[in-house]
Amino acid sequence: MKSYSIPLLLLVFLTLGCAHGSHPASSPAPATSLQLGPIAAGANTEDILPNSPDILAQSGNGSPGSTINPDNPGTAIKEEIATTSDQRPSSGIPGTSATSNNTTTENDGNLDFVEEGAEEEKAGIADPLEPFNRAMYHFNDKLYFWVLKPVAQGYQKVVPESARVSVSNFFSNLAFPVRFVNCLLQGNFSGASTEFGRFLVNTVWGVGGFLDPASSKDIELSKQDEDLGQTLGVYGLGQGFFINWPILGPSSPRDTVGLVGDFFLHPFTYLTPAWETTVGIRGYEKVNATSLSIGDYESLKEAAIDPYVAIRDAYVQYRLKKINAGKIKPLPVSTGEPSSVPESEKAP
Repeated sequence: MKSYSIPLLLLVFLTLGCAHGSHPASSPAPATSLQLGPIAAGANTEDILPNSPDILAQSGNGSPGSTINPDNPGTAIKEEIATTSDQRPSSGIPGTSATSNNTTTENDGNLDFVEEGAEEEKAGIADPLEPFNRAMYHFNDKLYFWVLKPVAQGYQKVVPESARVSVSNFFSNLAFPVRFVNCLLQGNFSGASTEFGRFLVNTVWGVGGFLDPASSKDIELSKQDEDLGQTLGVYGLGQGFFINWPILGPSSPRDTVGLVGDFFLHPFTYLTPAWETTVGIRGYEKVNATSLSIGDYESLKEAAIDPYVAIRDAYVQYRLKKINAGKIKPLPVSTGEPSSVPESEKAP
C-alpha cells in the first residue's frame, strides 16, 4: 500500500494544480484589447469614449464595447453604441447609453455626436387673453360650420374647379404690391425682382392674372409670400402675445399692425366706395379659397386634443418659419483656411 500511496498523492496534487491554474489560451492580452463597460445615464460622452478614433472597434457580439483588431492594430472598426430598452445598470435605474445627452449619427464613415440643442426648438407665445381668445375661437368655429362652409360647398357645386383656381390666381396676382414692397423693405431684392417678373408674366401672358404661367417649369418664378408682419419680425420685433380676432382668426399685436399696413398697400383699398367694396371682394375671395380647401380645418380639429391650442401653436410655428426664412444671412467670416468649395462652384 505504501508503494501506491506516493504516486496517488502526486496525481491528486497535479490534478488540483491544473484545475486552479490559469490556462494560457484563456488569459486576455492586455495590449490588444480595450473594453468599454456599462455607461451610466447622463454621463459625458467625451469623458467615456477615447479621444482617438483609431481604437474604436466593434465587438464580436455587437454589444457596447470596442476592441482593437489584433490583425491590424492601426485600423479600427467603428462601432455604433446603442442600448435597448431592457438594459439596466447595476444601480437598478433604467440605463441609457452615452447618447442620453447626445445623438449618435454616421457621416461618411465617421462617428459624430450631434447635440440635442441643435434640434429646432418649438416656439411659444404668451396667451394672457386666453378666455377671450377661446371665445373668439368658438365664434369663428361656428361661423365656419354654419355660414362659410355651407356657402363654399354650394359655390363648389356651381363653379368648376378650374374656374375657382383661376379666380384664386387673379386675387393672388392683384396682391402683388403687398409682396413686392415687403420684399424691398426686407432687403430681399432678388425676391422683389422675382415678384415683379411674376406680375408682368401673369398679367400679360396669364390673361390679367387668371392663369399662372410664371410658375411653370420653363419660367419658374415662385411667389414670394411676404407681408408687413413678417417684415417687422425680420427687423427684430417680437410677436408679443396671442390674439384670436373674430372673423380674421389667429394673430398677434405685431401681425395686427402688419395687417393694417398691408391694407393700405392692397389695390382694393382705393376702390370706391372703399369699405363696402373691400368687404364684398374679401368675402368672395374667402369663399373661393375655402371651396378649394374644404376638409383641411376639419382634419386638424379632429386630430387635435385641444383644437384651440393646436391652431395657436400651428400659427406661431408657421409665422416663425416664414420670418426666419426672410432674415438676411450674415456673410461667412474668413478664417484664413483654404476653402473646400471647388473653384467651378464659386461665384465670379
